[in-house]
Amino acid sequence: MTHIITSLCVRDRGCIEVCPVECMLPGFPLEEWPWIYIDPDTCIDCGACVPECPYMAIFPEDEVPSAYTAKGGEYISQVGLTGHFEGTNHHGNPISIDTARQLEAGEVLDFTPDIQPHYDFFKDGPGYGVKDVDDGR
Repeated sequence: MTHIITSLCVRDRGCIEVCPVECMLPGFPLEEWPWIYIDPDTCIDCGACVPECPYMAIFPEDEVPSAYTAKGGEYISQVGLTGHFEGTNHHGNPISIDTARQLEAGEVLDFTPDIQPHYDFFKDGPGYGVKDVDDGR
């Protein structure tokens, strides 16, 4: 079992520091890989990352919501979106994402499609190679 970071992720990075097996990496390039990604083959399902995420974007894989009801004001980040999110991360570094959209209260979203990108990131995507280009954002 693994944990999955959904498209509610806006790259806070607090989750990365608490991971005891160092299986979490920020996607790069940002336009293609907008979230923090968890290596499903390395994750030990400890759950340490869950309370560190201020956006409540992390779920056990078998609990990723298929009908998440937005409270309103949350952002999602997905390839193909053209909205903008700007803020600061866990370390106070600026975050700027141009693949985002703010959610309206009552919107219902299926986050189960967010599972596969974690497998793809480490199998066919940049995977652990992003450590060489990680700029802290």
